[in-house]
Amino acid sequence: MKKSLVKYPFLTREVEIYEQDNGHKIVLAHKEGDMINVSSWVKTGSINENDKNNGISHFLEHLMFKGTHKHKAGEFDHILESRGAIVNAATWKDYTFYYVTLPKGEGDENFNLAIELHADMMTDPVIPDYEMGAPFDINDKTVKDKRERHVVIEEIRMRKDQPWTKVYNATNNAMYTSHPYKRDVIGTPEIISQVSQQEIMDYYRTFYSPKNVTTIIVGDFDSEKILQKVTGEFNWGERPEPPVRNIEPDKPVDKTVYIENKTNINSAFMMFGFLGAPAKDLRNVIALEMLAIILGEGTSSRLYTNLIENQKEQIFNIVDAENYTFRDGCNFFIQANFNPKYKDKAVSLVKEEIEKLKTGITERELNKAKKKVKSGFACEVETVSEIGETIGYYMTVCDDLALTEDYIPICEAMTAEDLMSAAKEYLNLEHAVISTLLPQE
Repeated sequence: MKKSLVKYPFLTREVEIYEQDNGHKIVLAHKEGDMINVSSWVKTGSINENDKNNGISHFLEHLMFKGTHKHKAGEFDHILESRGAIVNAATWKDYTFYYVTLPKGEGDENFNLAIELHADMMTDPVIPDYEMGAPFDINDKTVKDKRERHVVIEEIRMRKDQPWTKVYNATNNAMYTSHPYKRDVIGTPEIISQVSQQEIMDYYRTFYSPKNVTTIIVGDFDSEKILQKVTGEFNWGERPEPPVRNIEPDKPVDKTVYIENKTNINSAFMMFGFLGAPAKDLRNVIALEMLAIILGEGTSSRLYTNLIENQKEQIFNIVDAENYTFRDGCNFFIQANFNPKYKDKAVSLVKEEIEKLKTGITERELNKAKKKVKSGFACEVETVSEIGETIGYYMTVCDDLALTEDYIPICEAMTAEDLMSAAKEYLNLEHAVISTLLPQE
């Protein structure tokens, strides 16, 4: 078993990383207190899907809680929640993760139990047909079922009706040519209604390989005992090697793409989308995070000040900016809710604010962005669950926890010129996707 250490910022002890011969990584992070967090991050999400199985990663996440050979469906949640645990999971483009946060209990009783149950769920899910629900014709309105297939389909339908989801999906899809990131993580009712139990289990065996999994333990514990406990409980058996990932990142669109859709709404929605730096390019990722703060975070941001406070006419109700970080490149979004009769002016005003970023950033804006980025990073070590999520992100999306050691120094060294350079490179309007969602006439 290989061992390495990382000086994780703000923690009193180095983080220990162990890699077993089968590829399963175990990370031990020490945080004083009575709470512990146990999580496993799997390197799969919509990144490994295609047009035929889009949404299978998210569907499997739901089904992982439907029992093992040792524990029937619902037992896992019931046992842990009765001891004060928070049990949940999430699926995104680059990963799926499962976690338990709870008090470690007298003599680490809850702690050991959480590891046992979590390992059992990760390595031996049953996923029975009667928990999934049978495949059915999505157009058959007489089918009424409360099992998990229908729960997921209802979740998809609820999201599909939301204006922000509509404008995001249109933008996201147009930003990519062939990369799997173009698909919605949650999938479609048509696919989820038909996917079989065999397909789910094949997908599980393919991608839930020990080489694809990082298990993270955060809390106050004896490292040797907990490492022995985790390695003993995670019995992977014989698993095939996961497929070698060979996906070329997409390049930005070569000219501005405008999309206009209409639906039954009263106000209008807009989104500008840009492809940015990959997650491992920490310097440019931090620059984009700072640009999002300066441009569109809070009431002191440029977008709020110039487009809401200082406008004679009320054009915008909401306007902000965000940077989403992915393995194969960030997504930088500017999103707005606005008065539809000012559509052309609204688009023009946002363009003007983007261009202004490239010609001048004040010292005050730079210092504010640095402070927010650094405080946000520091806040991620306040609880065991936040530490687990941050470590999981760097281990799974970046493949390098040591990047956390460079985060604060890079942030502090950032200059206004660095930010303007990043804006020129990544926020080029010729490479933008601009999507609007307007009321039906």
